[in-house]
Amino acid sequence: MILAETVRSFETFGPSHVAVIALTVIVGAALPVWARMAKSQKTARGICWAVAMGLLVNEFVYYGQGLATRTMIDFARNCLPIHVCGAAIYLTAWALLKRGQRVYEIAYFWGLGGTVQALLTPNIVDDFPAYWFVQYFITHGGIVVGVLFATFALKMRPRRGAVLRAFVITNLYTGFVAGVDWLLGANYMFLCSPPVGKSPFFFLPWPWYILFLEAVGLGFLLLLYLPFVLSDRLRRRSSAR
Repeated sequence: MILAETVRSFETFGPSHVAVIALTVIVGAALPVWARMAKSQKTARGICWAVAMGLLVNEFVYYGQGLATRTMIDFARNCLPIHVCGAAIYLTAWALLKRGQRVYEIAYFWGLGGTVQALLTPNIVDDFPAYWFVQYFITHGGIVVGVLFATFALKMRPRRGAVLRAFVITNLYTGFVAGVDWLLGANYMFLCSPPVGKSPFFFLPWPWYILFLEAVGLGFLLLLYLPFVLSDRLRRRSSAR
Protein backbone atom coordinates (compact mmCIF):
# COMPACT_ATOMS: atom_id res chain seq x y z
CA MET A 1 0.00 0.00 0.00
CA ILE A 2 2.83 2.40 0.85
CA LEU A 3 4.49 1.64 -2.49
CA ALA A 4 1.27 2.26 -4.41
CA GLU A 5 0.84 5.65 -2.76
CA THR A 6 4.31 6.75 -3.87
CA VAL A 7 3.60 6.10 -7.57
CA ARG A 8 2.97 9.38 -9.35
CA SER A 9 0.43 9.76 -12.13
CA PHE A 10 1.90 10.26 -15.57
CA GLU A 11 1.62 13.77 -16.99
CA THR A 12 1.74 14.22 -20.77
CA PHE A 13 4.66 16.57 -21.55
CA GLY A 14 5.55 16.67 -17.90
CA PRO A 15 9.25 16.68 -16.89
CA SER A 16 9.79 12.92 -17.19
CA HIS A 17 7.95 12.74 -20.52
CA VAL A 18 9.95 15.60 -22.03
CA ALA A 19 13.15 14.01 -20.71
CA VAL A 20 12.56 10.66 -22.44
CA ILE A 21 11.54 12.37 -25.69
CA ALA A 22 14.76 14.39 -25.60
CA LEU A 23 16.79 11.26 -24.78
CA THR A 24 15.21 9.42 -27.73
CA VAL A 25 16.10 12.27 -30.09
CA ILE A 26 19.66 12.51 -28.78
CA VAL A 27 20.35 8.77 -28.94
CA GLY A 28 18.58 8.46 -32.29
CA ALA A 29 20.85 11.15 -33.75
CA ALA A 30 24.07 10.19 -31.96
CA LEU A 31 24.23 6.49 -32.87
CA PRO A 32 24.17 6.99 -36.67
CA VAL A 33 26.76 9.78 -36.36
CA TRP A 34 28.98 7.53 -34.24
CA ALA A 35 28.70 4.64 -36.71
CA ARG A 36 29.41 6.80 -39.74
CA MET A 37 32.38 8.53 -38.09
CA ALA A 38 33.80 5.18 -37.01
CA LYS A 39 33.57 3.87 -40.60
CA SER A 40 33.57 0.37 -39.17
CA GLN A 41 31.20 -2.46 -40.04
CA LYS A 42 32.02 -4.01 -36.67
CA THR A 43 30.84 -0.88 -34.87
CA ALA A 44 27.65 -0.72 -36.92
CA ARG A 45 26.92 -4.42 -36.27
CA GLY A 46 27.57 -3.94 -32.57
CA ILE A 47 25.08 -1.08 -32.38
CA CYS A 48 22.53 -3.09 -34.36
CA TRP A 49 22.84 -6.01 -31.97
CA ALA A 50 22.70 -3.76 -28.90
CA VAL A 51 19.52 -1.98 -30.02
CA ALA A 52 17.85 -5.18 -31.24
CA MET A 53 18.69 -7.13 -28.07
CA GLY A 54 17.60 -4.22 -25.89
CA LEU A 55 14.20 -4.22 -27.61
CA LEU A 56 13.78 -8.00 -27.42
CA VAL A 57 14.96 -8.42 -23.82
CA ASN A 58 12.70 -5.59 -22.68
CA GLU A 59 9.78 -7.26 -24.46
CA PHE A 60 10.46 -10.69 -22.98
CA VAL A 61 10.72 -9.20 -19.47
CA TYR A 62 7.35 -7.59 -20.15
CA TYR A 63 5.89 -11.00 -21.02
CA GLY A 64 7.34 -12.48 -17.84
CA GLN A 65 5.96 -9.68 -15.73
CA GLY A 66 2.57 -10.03 -17.38
CA LEU A 67 2.44 -13.80 -16.87
CA ALA A 68 3.45 -13.39 -13.23
CA THR A 69 0.82 -10.78 -12.39
CA ARG A 70 -2.15 -11.54 -14.68
CA THR A 71 -4.46 -14.42 -15.40
CA MET A 72 -3.95 -16.13 -18.73
CA ILE A 73 -7.06 -14.58 -20.26
CA ASP A 74 -6.05 -11.13 -19.04
CA PHE A 75 -2.56 -11.68 -20.45
CA ALA A 76 -4.04 -12.70 -23.81
CA ARG A 77 -6.27 -9.62 -23.86
CA ASN A 78 -3.56 -7.13 -22.97
CA CYS A 79 -0.03 -8.41 -23.48
CA LEU A 80 0.20 -10.06 -26.90
CA PRO A 81 2.62 -8.27 -29.28
CA ILE A 82 -0.02 -7.34 -31.85
CA HIS A 83 -0.38 -3.62 -31.33
CA VAL A 84 1.44 -1.88 -34.18
CA CYS A 85 4.27 -0.99 -31.80
CA GLY A 86 4.41 -4.54 -30.45
CA ALA A 87 4.84 -5.93 -33.95
CA ALA A 88 7.29 -3.13 -34.80
CA ILE A 89 9.65 -4.39 -32.08
CA TYR A 90 10.27 -7.59 -34.04
CA LEU A 91 10.30 -5.86 -37.41
CA THR A 92 12.89 -3.35 -36.21
CA ALA A 93 15.07 -6.03 -34.65
CA TRP A 94 14.91 -8.10 -37.84
CA ALA A 95 15.75 -5.09 -40.02
CA LEU A 96 18.79 -4.30 -37.86
CA LEU A 97 20.08 -7.86 -37.65
CA LYS A 98 19.20 -9.17 -41.13
CA ARG A 99 18.75 -5.92 -43.09
CA GLY A 100 15.69 -7.27 -44.85
CA GLN A 101 14.39 -4.60 -47.22
CA ARG A 102 10.66 -5.33 -47.06
CA VAL A 103 10.74 -5.76 -43.29
CA TYR A 104 12.66 -2.50 -42.95
CA GLU A 105 10.05 -0.63 -45.00
CA ILE A 106 7.22 -1.67 -42.70
CA ALA A 107 9.36 -0.96 -39.63
CA TYR A 108 10.17 2.48 -41.05
CA PHE A 109 6.56 3.46 -41.67
CA TRP A 110 5.15 1.89 -38.52
CA GLY A 111 8.05 3.09 -36.37
CA LEU A 112 8.05 6.71 -37.46
CA GLY A 113 4.37 6.96 -38.37
CA GLY A 114 2.90 5.10 -35.40
CA THR A 115 5.48 4.75 -32.66
CA VAL A 116 6.39 8.44 -32.70
CA GLN A 117 2.72 9.22 -32.03
CA ALA A 118 2.78 6.76 -29.13
CA LEU A 119 5.86 8.53 -27.76
CA LEU A 120 4.14 11.91 -27.91
CA THR A 121 0.79 10.68 -26.51
CA PRO A 122 1.62 7.72 -24.24
CA ASN A 123 -1.05 5.25 -23.19
CA ILE A 124 0.21 4.90 -19.59
CA VAL A 125 -0.96 6.08 -16.18
CA ASP A 126 2.15 5.79 -13.93
CA ASP A 127 5.13 8.14 -14.01
CA PHE A 128 8.83 7.39 -13.59
CA PRO A 129 10.23 5.26 -11.95
CA ALA A 130 7.29 2.86 -12.27
CA TYR A 131 8.07 -0.29 -14.25
CA TRP A 132 5.39 0.39 -16.87
CA PHE A 133 6.86 3.83 -17.56
CA VAL A 134 10.35 2.42 -18.11
CA GLN A 135 9.11 -0.52 -20.18
CA TYR A 136 6.90 1.67 -22.36
CA PHE A 137 9.59 4.16 -23.28
CA ILE A 138 12.34 1.58 -23.82
CA THR A 139 9.99 -0.10 -26.29
CA HIS A 140 8.83 2.97 -28.16
CA GLY A 141 12.05 4.94 -27.95
CA GLY A 142 14.04 1.87 -28.98
CA ILE A 143 11.92 1.34 -32.10
CA VAL A 144 12.47 4.94 -33.20
CA VAL A 145 16.21 4.72 -32.48
CA GLY A 146 16.46 1.43 -34.40
CA VAL A 147 14.61 2.74 -37.45
CA LEU A 148 16.71 5.91 -37.54
CA PHE A 149 19.90 3.86 -37.29
CA ALA A 150 18.85 1.58 -40.14
CA THR A 151 18.01 4.62 -42.26
CA PHE A 152 20.96 6.91 -41.60
CA ALA A 153 23.75 4.51 -40.61
CA LEU A 154 22.90 1.41 -42.66
CA LYS A 155 21.62 3.65 -45.49
CA MET A 156 18.44 1.67 -45.98
CA ARG A 157 15.45 3.45 -47.51
CA PRO A 158 11.91 2.71 -48.71
CA ARG A 159 11.89 1.82 -52.40
CA ARG A 160 9.40 2.62 -55.13
CA GLY A 161 5.95 1.30 -54.28
CA ALA A 162 6.73 1.17 -50.55
CA VAL A 163 3.83 3.45 -49.62
CA LEU A 164 1.28 1.27 -51.38
CA ARG A 165 2.80 -1.90 -49.93
CA ALA A 166 2.79 -0.47 -46.42
CA PHE A 167 -0.79 0.77 -46.76
CA VAL A 168 -2.07 -2.60 -47.95
CA ILE A 169 -0.11 -4.56 -45.34
CA THR A 170 -1.29 -2.22 -42.58
CA ASN A 171 -4.93 -2.69 -43.56
CA LEU A 172 -4.56 -6.46 -43.82
CA TYR A 173 -2.88 -6.49 -40.43
CA THR A 174 -5.65 -4.33 -38.98
CA GLY A 175 -8.20 -6.85 -40.21
CA PHE A 176 -6.26 -9.64 -38.51
CA VAL A 177 -6.07 -7.70 -35.23
CA ALA A 178 -9.79 -6.91 -35.42
CA GLY A 179 -10.43 -10.66 -35.55
CA VAL A 180 -8.21 -11.21 -32.50
CA ASP A 181 -10.04 -8.44 -30.63
CA TRP A 182 -13.38 -10.06 -31.43
CA LEU A 183 -12.24 -13.51 -30.33
CA LEU A 184 -10.60 -12.37 -27.08
CA GLY A 185 -12.76 -9.40 -26.16
CA ALA A 186 -9.59 -7.29 -26.38
CA ASN A 187 -8.77 -3.81 -27.66
CA TYR A 188 -5.54 -4.20 -29.61
CA MET A 189 -4.76 -1.26 -31.92
CA PHE A 190 -7.62 0.53 -30.09
CA LEU A 191 -10.11 -0.79 -32.61
CA CYS A 192 -12.85 -1.12 -29.99
CA SER A 193 -12.26 1.97 -27.82
CA PRO A 194 -9.74 4.85 -27.65
CA PRO A 195 -6.59 4.76 -25.47
CA VAL A 196 -6.48 6.31 -22.01
CA GLY A 197 -3.74 8.80 -22.95
CA LYS A 198 -4.42 12.25 -24.34
CA SER A 199 -4.32 12.03 -28.12
CA PRO A 200 -5.54 14.49 -30.77
CA PHE A 201 -6.34 11.58 -33.09
CA PHE A 202 -9.20 10.13 -31.03
CA PHE A 203 -11.57 13.08 -30.85
CA LEU A 204 -14.28 11.33 -32.87
CA PRO A 205 -16.53 8.65 -31.35
CA TRP A 206 -16.13 4.97 -32.19
CA PRO A 207 -16.09 3.73 -34.95
CA TRP A 208 -15.61 7.01 -36.80
CA TYR A 209 -12.16 7.63 -35.37
CA ILE A 210 -11.02 4.44 -37.14
CA LEU A 211 -11.94 5.91 -40.53
CA PHE A 212 -10.24 9.16 -39.57
CA LEU A 213 -7.08 7.26 -38.56
CA GLU A 214 -7.17 5.46 -41.91
CA ALA A 215 -6.90 8.79 -43.72
CA VAL A 216 -4.34 10.18 -41.28
CA GLY A 217 -2.27 7.00 -41.61
CA LEU A 218 -2.12 7.31 -45.39
CA GLY A 219 -1.09 10.94 -44.99
CA PHE A 220 1.75 9.93 -42.66
CA LEU A 221 2.94 7.27 -45.11
CA LEU A 222 3.14 9.84 -47.90
CA LEU A 223 4.82 12.39 -45.65
CA LEU A 224 7.44 9.89 -44.49
CA TYR A 225 8.23 8.93 -48.08
CA LEU A 226 8.45 12.56 -49.25
CA PRO A 227 12.08 13.16 -48.11
CA PHE A 228 13.25 10.32 -50.36
CA VAL A 229 11.28 11.67 -53.33
CA LEU A 230 12.82 15.10 -52.87
CA SER A 231 16.28 13.63 -52.38
CA ASP A 232 15.98 11.61 -55.61
CA ARG A 233 14.87 14.69 -57.55
CA LEU A 234 17.74 16.79 -56.23
CA ARG A 235 20.19 14.02 -57.10
CA ARG A 236 18.85 13.76 -60.66
CA ARG A 237 19.04 17.51 -61.15
CA SER A 238 22.57 17.59 -59.79
CA SER A 239 23.72 14.76 -62.08
CA ALA A 240 22.06 16.40 -65.12
CA ARG A 241 24.14 19.57 -64.78
